Amino acid sequence: MTAWTHEELTRIGRADELRVASHRPDGTLRPAVTIWTVRVGDDVYVRSAYGRDNGWFRRALASGTGHVQAGGVSKDVVFEEPEEDVHAAVDAAYHAKYDRYGPAIVGTVTGPHAVGETLRVTPRD
Repeated sequence: MTAWTHEELTRIGRADELRVASHRPDGTLRPAVTIWTVRVGDDVYVRSAYGRDNGWFRRALASGTGHVQAGGVSKDVVFEEPEEDVHAAVDAAYHAKYDRYGPAIVGTVTGPHAVGETLRVTPRD
């Protein structure tokens, strides 16, 4: 795996939305879904607003790879569940970026339930 460049992190971090597509078993990409994303340090995270059973999340977790687009950045990526110690920082990043939409909607991607609904997105070699 490679790391995000500073410019990629900045552009993704500023983008309101990210388009995420996972790979099918045959290697083709599924249709992209538009979701929220946050940057925490040198990492990019996404969360499912509707739990682990949400289709895009389930498929991304199962395939482990896909493609994302945000802020003019287009990258092949790896999806992985992050370490437990990042969740407070990810919650804070979601609040900082999206609280303007109101507590009800931001609450779908923050809090204790979101721990199991988080993926770290890393550029793929």
